[in-house]
Amino acid sequence: MKMTKASKTPKGAKRSTIHDVVTREYTVHLHKHIHGRSFKKRAPHAIKSIKFFAQMMMGTKDVRLDPGLNKQIWSKGVKTIQHRIRIRCARKRNDDEDAKEKLYTYVTYVPVTSFKNLESQVVDE
Repeated sequence: MKMTKASKTPKGAKRSTIHDVVTREYTVHLHKHIHGRSFKKRAPHAIKSIKFFAQMMMGTKDVRLDPGLNKQIWSKGVKTIQHRIRIRCARKRNDDEDAKEKLYTYVTYVPVTSFKNLESQVVDE
């Protein structure tokens, strides 16, 4: 039986999703995604950028944003978006029987006073 390099489980064996449930905090540099974007499309593009970032970091196609994060992005209007934002990405199990994906990512806003010396970190819940 062959062993895969990444998972260390025999090929064809089912992996448990319990080990894949994790929560991490990231700082997203929104300014580089928004720069040059027309004013009326900045906030919607910021939302799409955060979804894409979470999808890449957590490896799930299903990304759900917290309403508090949405309010924070839209707080200054469609045009003025803050340069950086701190988010918490939680990879969770999907409890729906008819769901396509076993896992989804739930993204929430983390208020911080300063972005200096912040790194990506795993959060214990």
